Amino acid sequence: MIEVTVCCAPAPRVVFEQVLCVPEGCTLRDAVEASALRGEQPQLDWASLQPGVWGRAAAWDQTLAPGDRVELCRPLAVDPKVARRERFQRQGSRRAGLFAQRRQGGKAGY
Repeated sequence: MIEVTVCCAPAPRVVFEQVLCVPEGCTLRDAVEASALRGEQPQLDWASLQPGVWGRAAAWDQTLAPGDRVELCRPLAVDPKVARRERFQRQGSRRAGLFAQRRQGGKAGY
C-alpha cells in the first residue's frame, strides 16, 4: 500500500483534500474514485477536470508513486495575461497609480 493525497478546489474558497492508502500500481483515476470526492461534491463532474501530479499535467492512466499529490484543476475563468492588461488599462497612464510617486532623483520604473 502507498499513501497519496487527492486535492481539488471545486469552487472558489472551497478545497477538498484527502490522504488515501491505495495499492501499489494504482492509477490516478483509481485514486480519485477511491476518494470521498464523489460523495462530498456530487454535482462536480470530476472526469472533465484536468488531472495533475504535484502541479504538472498528467494522464488519467498514470501510475502513482508513494507520497504523490493528485490535483484536479478547473479551467481558468480568465487568461492571466488578459487580466493583467485590463488592470493596467484601468490604472491609467504611467503618471497615475503604481508609478505616480518616485523618489527624488530615482530612475523611471523604480
